[in-house]
Amino acid sequence: MINFRFITNIIGKLLFVESAFLILCIIVALIYGENDLMAFVYSAIITLGVGSLMTFTVKVKDRVLAKKDGYFIVTCTWIIFTIFGCLPYLFGGTIPSIVDAIFETMSGFTTTGSSVINNVEALPHATLFWRSLTQWMGGMGIIVLLLAIIPGLGIEGRDLFVAEVPGPTHDKFTATFKSTARRMWYLYISLTAAQAILLLLGNMDLFDAICHAFTTMATGGYSTKQASLAYWDSAYIQYVVIIFMFIAGTNFGLLYVMLHGKFRKLFHDEEFKLYLYITLGASAIIAIVLFLNGYANLELSIRESIFQVVTILTTTGFATADYLLWPPLTGAIIFALLFIGACAGSTSGGLKCIRLNLLFKNSFIEMKRIIHPNGIINVKYNGKSVHPNIMTGVMGFFILYMFIFAISSLIMSLFTQDIATACSAVISSMSNVGPGFGEIGPMDNFANLHDFAKIFLSILMMVGRLEIFTVLVLFSKTFWKK
Repeated sequence: MINFRFITNIIGKLLFVESAFLILCIIVALIYGENDLMAFVYSAIITLGVGSLMTFTVKVKDRVLAKKDGYFIVTCTWIIFTIFGCLPYLFGGTIPSIVDAIFETMSGFTTTGSSVINNVEALPHATLFWRSLTQWMGGMGIIVLLLAIIPGLGIEGRDLFVAEVPGPTHDKFTATFKSTARRMWYLYISLTAAQAILLLLGNMDLFDAICHAFTTMATGGYSTKQASLAYWDSAYIQYVVIIFMFIAGTNFGLLYVMLHGKFRKLFHDEEFKLYLYITLGASAIIAIVLFLNGYANLELSIRESIFQVVTILTTTGFATADYLLWPPLTGAIIFALLFIGACAGSTSGGLKCIRLNLLFKNSFIEMKRIIHPNGIINVKYNGKSVHPNIMTGVMGFFILYMFIFAISSLIMSLFTQDIATACSAVISSMSNVGPGFGEIGPMDNFANLHDFAKIFLSILMMVGRLEIFTVLVLFSKTFWKK
């Protein structure tokens, strides 16, 4: 059976973490002296109070988590964090609708970046800071944060780590999953700080630089401006963001190994090479099309193409141009990129390059098996044979992903005016990208969608962020049996 007492205790500790981030926003509100101070005070008190009740009033006898407990606690944590995370919007009146507040918060924690706010600049600084913080927390993972900062939890954390971190494989690059989580967060914080400093050297002030560093490393895409990065119209800022979006889309395990001097391992990794090739190939095609169609000069065509490819491929969703006005071929490429995503073990969403790599390899090997039916031919990745269970999981994930996309697109078509909006809203939510096509293009938002559509897309955001199986396994009869 599910260890509800221990899970309640753990979620209570997580609410302490969320309340600590709310207190940071209280400090920001005090610095800027704006009217959203009490909204964060009330939110912090409620979150801290509920967390205390869950932590100190529930007696825990059995501090052991089974594999199914890991899936249950991860899903519950993301739902509970969203419920408490939307309180500042409701108390402050910045998003008075409960449905809109839930949508905005879920979009934040899942690093989707879809928004219902029509005038971002009108928000107080603390609220803008909270939007960025939700993405930064969700980028590396709420459970990974728990494993990294709370000692003496009584668990090794493998099942929690596997349930939350995206990708078909979950290798730890230190002795334990706890130490791996800690190293990942150290790297995450360091890269965030480095980007903030570089943005300061541009035209951004300290507040904007920190907020954009948060949402870039989380591949989230929330901006402090309604026009997103187009507001600054700075080539320097765009190039800095491109570099850090690309880094954020790289497997953090590989980045950690590279920083310890093993540079060759990065460029010998098949997933990273595919990620790099897709980025360069798609950028080159779009740049050529834009330049030949007289969109801009060569430098601007190259910069805009690289930026849009990287922001969509890494599922960040920043905007510098309206790609809906570009030639149809570029739109087709961008739509395809909505599905792909970057690397496993990064902060990006989507199918992930490693899955595409394995699926293509398996397809070609099937042709070899037809010719050599008695031969033993295995799929290899980085020179090593891939276990059949992993291949089964990859194929099962892909089929389920596409099935959910198809069914969800049909459902969304009931609440949108065109199929492009319906399909792109679904895949943008599942892949945690943000912008799409039609009514939800890069210069528009989700404010005009029906409330049911917003709740439905919020669920898809969570399902996509937790990679489908973590959520759907809870609806299995087998899951609830002893």
